[in-house]
Amino acid sequence: MEKILLKEESYAIIGACMTVYNELGQGFLESVYQEALAVTFNKTGISNEREQELAISFQGQVLQKKFYVDFLCYDKIILELKAVKSLDHNHEAQVINYLKASNKPLGILVNFGERSLVYKRLINKYYK
Repeated sequence: MEKILLKEESYAIIGACMTVYNELGQGFLESVYQEALAVTFNKTGISNEREQELAISFQGQVLQKKFYVDFLCYDKIILELKAVKSLDHNHEAQVINYLKASNKPLGILVNFGERSLVYKRLINKYYK
């Protein structure tokens, strides 16, 4: 049986997302879900940093362009939120690029915009 990477932490994060979705449902902007999730994380004790800055390096030089992940949880898991009709490969690529740039082991992509909560766990195959 394959071991699930950061199992307890990711289950806690997904559970918090389900709590938010069950109360708010679909139809709000991503920023609403982000704020509600921050409240839920704080109430449940899930370690998180909201809108964490992510620097990008190229050939050993840090670029001026910065990105911001929605949440960095437990200092190991990037959580990216969406509120769209459906997820596509561009959303997954965004999380994978964040994982490579940050050298974090796991990303979770969550979509609040569908009829039920949709999430994907993405592993950083470049993690050192």
